[in-house]
Amino acid sequence: MHTADAVETIQREMTVFARRARAAAGRMHPELSLVSYTLLGHLEESGGCRATDLAAHYALDKSTVSRQVAALERAGLVERRPDAQDQRVQVLRLTQAGRRILAQVTESRRAAFRERLAHWPAADLARFADYLVRYNAWPEGQGQDARTHGTYG
Repeated sequence: MHTADAVETIQREMTVFARRARAAAGRMHPELSLVSYTLLGHLEESGGCRATDLAAHYALDKSTVSRQVAALERAGLVERRPDAQDQRVQVLRLTQAGRRILAQVTESRRAAFRERLAHWPAADLARFADYLVRYNAWPEGQGQDARTHGTYG
């Protein structure tokens, strides 16, 4: 396969992967979109942060994050608290319900990956994992902006 053909295949398959991930997220918890799940995961990992930090981290528009956060607050999965260092700043944190839902969805996702990859040889799994780490290690902001070119990556 030529390099151009390989890159085209990778782009197409990554798009299919993203589409399937969004659909799977909806099946695992209908009220929790893939973006919402991702935001909850970041809040858990970080111990809480400002909405502007979420927008910057994921290169999302502030209004997009604001809508997602508002929906998570209405669902009782996220709450705002004053920052200990600066009372003027609101920090988003997971609620107990948010932690519980995140744990359930995470386990469902892990089970789905285990099932889908169960028959892969260990060497293939290790290579695939290494390739994904390498691909995702590309620094943000390098190269062309994928959002303006309609591609993922």
